[in-house]
Order: sequence, then structure tokens, then C-alpha cells
Amino acid sequence: MPILEIEIVSAAGAHFDDDLAQRFADVAGKIFESKQGGTWVKIRYLPNGQYAENEDPRLQIRPVFVSVVLRQHPSHEVMRKQADELAASIAQICDRPKENVHVLYQPEASGRIAFGGNLISRRG
Repeated sequence: MPILEIEIVSAAGAHFDDDLAQRFADVAGKIFESKQGGTWVKIRYLPNGQYAENEDPRLQIRPVFVSVVLRQHPSHEVMRKQADELAASIAQICDRPKENVHVLYQPEASGRIAFGGNLISRRG
């Protein structure tokens, strides 16, 4: 049940394909080995003027931030592999350098997220 929220810092007038969310979902579904319809993706665009890094007013970098929610976290090594594959895939789709794609794993969903009012069990 991976849920990804992807925030793309973009220049004014930047254009992304209408199928971008689907492309992200398909790639992430393969990386997380989820069943059909099991990976959800939401995209937000952040205008370049609403992103900054301290003491760098001439910022040319347009990062992509990826937040990942999983029922349960896999081993550290599996997470490392997933993050690497996800960053590489999203970078390619967005035509950005991989080092500008940042992946954040959120706390596990089990026991704290409810779909349709049904709390996800901590077991299985």
C-alpha cells in the first residue's frame, strides 16, 4: 500500500505531461512490488520562488521531494535499494539529476492510518 506524495519545485511556465502521476505510480508499483491499484501517488508543484536554501539567493536547483508511506518498513538494506531506484526513476521522468531527488520515508502506516474509517492493523 505505498502512498507517495511527490513535490516538484518548478520554474514558472514549466510544463509536465498529463500522465506524470501515472508514470510515477507505475514505476513505484514495480519498485515496491505492489499489486495493481496498490500504489497511490499525489503530485504537487511548488513554484521556484516558493523554495529556497539558506544563503543561496541565486538557487538554480529545482529539487523533487518524495514522501513515502508504507504499512511496515522493510529492512534497512531494502529501503536503501528502494530509495535509490525511486530517486533514479523519478529523476529520469522529471529530467532532473538524481542527486536532486530526495526520498523521505514516513513512519509506518500500520496502527495510525485508516482507509474508509478502517484502521490498518499492526499485524499482516
